[in-house]
Amino acid sequence: MIIVMKQQTPKQMALDVMERIKEMDLEPVLLEGTERNVIAVIGDERIVDEHVLNSLEGVEKVMPVLAPFKLASKEHSSEKSAIVIAPGVTVGGKRLAIMAGNCAVETIETSLATAAAVKKVGANIQRGGAYKPRSSPYSFQGLGAEGLEILQQAKEKSGLPIVTEVLDTRHVELVAKHADILQVGTRNMQNFELLREVGNSKKPVLLKRGMAATLDEFLMSAEYVLSSGNPNVILCERGIRTYETATRNTLDISAIPVLKQMTHLPVIVDPSHAAGKRDYVSALARAAIAAGADGLLLDVHPNPSQSLVDPDQALTFEHFAELMDEIKLIATAVGREV
Repeated sequence: MIIVMKQQTPKQMALDVMERIKEMDLEPVLLEGTERNVIAVIGDERIVDEHVLNSLEGVEKVMPVLAPFKLASKEHSSEKSAIVIAPGVTVGGKRLAIMAGNCAVETIETSLATAAAVKKVGANIQRGGAYKPRSSPYSFQGLGAEGLEILQQAKEKSGLPIVTEVLDTRHVELVAKHADILQVGTRNMQNFELLREVGNSKKPVLLKRGMAATLDEFLMSAEYVLSSGNPNVILCERGIRTYETATRNTLDISAIPVLKQMTHLPVIVDPSHAAGKRDYVSALARAAIAAGADGLLLDVHPNPSQSLVDPDQALTFEHFAELMDEIKLIATAVGREV
């Protein structure tokens, strides 16, 4: 259930309510707003007498939440969430979030060149993988801490905030020192200890949908981050595994409007990993924006044939610039900006 405090009620009243909830063997999570505070109650709500909670000082109303993902649901918040990443950079606002860069961090020269090129045509966040989850243990696994240092240098030069993946609970603190957004990849969507740890970091989290996950399962994973007291979760549809082999994954475009009905969290799309082939990336990206996505996560490389990871899907600088021109037209048509 959700307990809504009255406007301008002192925070101490919310804390007092939380103490009463703990006495009922339930877990309260405080979500502080600019005008009012909200308390999410996690646990078996059948043992709670709503009349008792409604009578507590400062409480405006108590609302039961039917969805199992309480904090991610629209029942918790009917207003669309906008996640502030850096000054002037928001995911979920009117302006689209365009995250673009190398799939894997390779060299400082490549990262600097890519950051400059994508920023020039409108990208507002740089992507780059310092730690890479690979199907084969013999494939390039990323540069690790060295890759984070390279991303940091690129950020200082370009001014673009960074999104990079974290694979292990042991790496969260280190990655959080450099990254503006912590990415949890498809293979880790149900790594619940990692979800709790990135939640505790309080850094914005980009959560990718598992390759065989339902949307309910996807939102329950987001709930792990939210219930750790971190409201800054960005959902990423990156394609699901089907019987089709023409593309690496099947991009579930329908997930965008469905998620928009289910949750207040922003939704972006990764057409690069969905397609696996650059020839299809632009079309999928355009479709995602038309369907209502809040942004894109794109693989861009100065020389894709030399990319150490997924060379077939990376866009060239020229392809990315052309795509940005196309996206601007679609964004205008659906009331968004680039």
